[in-house]
Amino acid sequence: MAGGKQTPRQRMMGILYLVLLGLIALDVPDSLLDAFKSISDSLSASKTSVAAGTDQTLSNFHDTKLKDQKERAQPIYDDALKAKGLADDLDKYVEDIKKKMADATGGFDETINDWSGRENLDISPHMMISNDKKGDAYELHQKIDDTRNQLLALIAKRNPKDTVGLELPLQAIAPPHKAGFPNKDWENANFGEGIPMAAAMTQLIKVQSDAKNAEDAVVKKILGKMDQAVVTLDQFRAVVVPNSNYILQGQPFSASIYLSAYDSKANPTITVDGSSVLTKEGIGTYTVTASGEGLHTFTGNLSVKSVDGPNKNYPISGSYLVAKPSAVVSPDKMNVLYIGVPNPLSISAPGVPASSVKVSMSGGSISGSGMHYTANVREVGTAKVTVSGEKGMILGSSEFRVKRIPDPKFSFAGKSGGTTSAANIRAQDYVFAKLENFEFDAKFNVTHFTLMVIKPRQDAIIIPGSGSTLSAQMHQVLGTVIPGTTVVFKDITAIGPDGTPRYLDAIVINAN
Repeated sequence: MAGGKQTPRQRMMGILYLVLLGLIALDVPDSLLDAFKSISDSLSASKTSVAAGTDQTLSNFHDTKLKDQKERAQPIYDDALKAKGLADDLDKYVEDIKKKMADATGGFDETINDWSGRENLDISPHMMISNDKKGDAYELHQKIDDTRNQLLALIAKRNPKDTVGLELPLQAIAPPHKAGFPNKDWENANFGEGIPMAAAMTQLIKVQSDAKNAEDAVVKKILGKMDQAVVTLDQFRAVVVPNSNYILQGQPFSASIYLSAYDSKANPTITVDGSSVLTKEGIGTYTVTASGEGLHTFTGNLSVKSVDGPNKNYPISGSYLVAKPSAVVSPDKMNVLYIGVPNPLSISAPGVPASSVKVSMSGGSISGSGMHYTANVREVGTAKVTVSGEKGMILGSSEFRVKRIPDPKFSFAGKSGGTTSAANIRAQDYVFAKLENFEFDAKFNVTHFTLMVIKPRQDAIIIPGSGSTLSAQMHQVLGTVIPGTTVVFKDITAIGPDGTPRYLDAIVINAN
């Protein structure tokens, strides 16, 4: 499992799961449900085996490296335990979801050696998705991302390059787009409409298995640091590391001054501009209050005792830039850019003339001047805005997530479902698709829908429609609505600023 790569058996189980999931659209026969049970059992067995191997690896490290080289091994061991804790937390969270889903469908049936509600097609979308996208699947997606990022951070804390090329199986990625079909996010693809409880359970067990595989890869990567050679430094050089070379007028300037490959038990003698600098554990900290704009320089000397002669002296020099206080607040609407609408950005570079500031963008286009710019993007993914100054010097860059505008909600008579008066229904001329709680003024136009009117003890009247205006036939039928009538709008399509058709949920309104 080193490096996070899956075994051929694990890859085979993943492919078989996807095949079975595709067959659900055709039927949910017992043989298919049995296949999901077989995959679940194999994933559970794999998870148990990997967890046992990880525990054994940790135990061996504890009994050998940690005892022999405790001072060096302890931080490494602690990070490995943190990785295990992260995976365990996610595993427990998923286990709680599985229990809730099982309890809601009758638990485990010993007679069939499977879940009682394994063919249930309602529990997964109801519990994991829900109409307001607040189902457990969305929180699970976030926890998967958070766990993955924290595992990678444990590796990167010692050397960010260690994460390059590292493949962790723990991830929640939406399926690729299929021509002619609406996009599905990871949540709906694995837990949405048409997914039986058996398939949802298999996916949850796969998440647990992936978490343990990721834990195993990260633990081995971390513990492997112990076997890397320890570099012995025998060269000396004075080093000045300022906390910042650019500070605001009136703020203190602080810098760390130390001798590389230094002895923490022998403090060197440091002077800067003729004044002594306080040292502790081999490191001196130089602090001075900044006054006056512009570039400030300082010089000094670092003196260290030598075991074979007189003290050795190393020259010190450094500089820092002082500027007047200023404030930069950006981006205007979080770190997200939306397709189809102009995205306002405020950009400034304190200390650099506005005429020298150049702004460019990858993954989209940007226009504007001064401090106010507008970004336009076309494809989902990421976009980067780069700010440069004189001679092309890069001053900074910001990466943004690029998203599609959320789907609007369909409404009629001021309702997206529920109950309203028959008189209110009869008085309507239009249908609407509106965004709720969205920062941009993005308009959606309804292009297609089907109206169904069901009066008490009468056959349903079905009328197809296009555009947002009710047809004469629809007016005639809706004009006869009485209390007890049910009005249904389905097969709804709307198009927004990005030109992408959105397929909206049906609504049901009851007249009173």
